[in-house]
Amino acid sequence: MQIAENAVAAFHYTLTDDEGQVIDSSKGREPLTYLHGGGQIVPGLEKQMAGRGVGDKFTADVAPEEGYGVHHAELLQEVPREAFQGVDDIQPGMQFQGRGPQGEINVTVTKVEDGKVFIDGNHPLAGKTLHFDIEVTNVREATGEELEHGHVHGEGGHHH
Repeated sequence: MQIAENAVAAFHYTLTDDEGQVIDSSKGREPLTYLHGGGQIVPGLEKQMAGRGVGDKFTADVAPEEGYGVHHAELLQEVPREAFQGVDDIQPGMQFQGRGPQGEINVTVTKVEDGKVFIDGNHPLAGKTLHFDIEVTNVREATGEELEHGHVHGEGGHHH
C-alpha cells in the first residue's frame, strides 16, 4: 500500500539543518505515526511522503515556506525586564509562552541587556531549510474513527 490521503504512515526520521547538525531524530524511539492529509507534519514533508511505501528510504529537503515558515522580523521584540515577574534569572535560549495576535506563541529569549529582554516569536526553525532522512516503516488505512477525529489513535505499546 502506498501513502495517500487517509492513510496512516509510520516513519523513522533524522532532521538536520544546512550545516548537517541533527535537530531532531526518532532514533532510539518509536517511529512517528501520522494521518496523511491531516496537516500533522510540515506540508513540504507531507508532499514528499505521498506515494511512498514500506521500506522506502529517501531524503526530503523542505524549504522554509513549506516547513516552519519564513523568519519574520516583526516577531523580534524588546520587553522590559519587569515583564518577567517571578523569573529570577533570564538567560538567552530560555523559552516562554506569550500572547500573540494569533493566540499563544512561544518566544525565545535572544539576549538580555540593560534591563531589557530581547525575545523572538519565530519558531526556532523558521527560515531554515529542513533536511529529513526518512525510512517508512508502516502504511495502513486509517480507521473510521481516526478519520472522524483527524488524528491517529495510539497503538499503546503493542509490538507486532
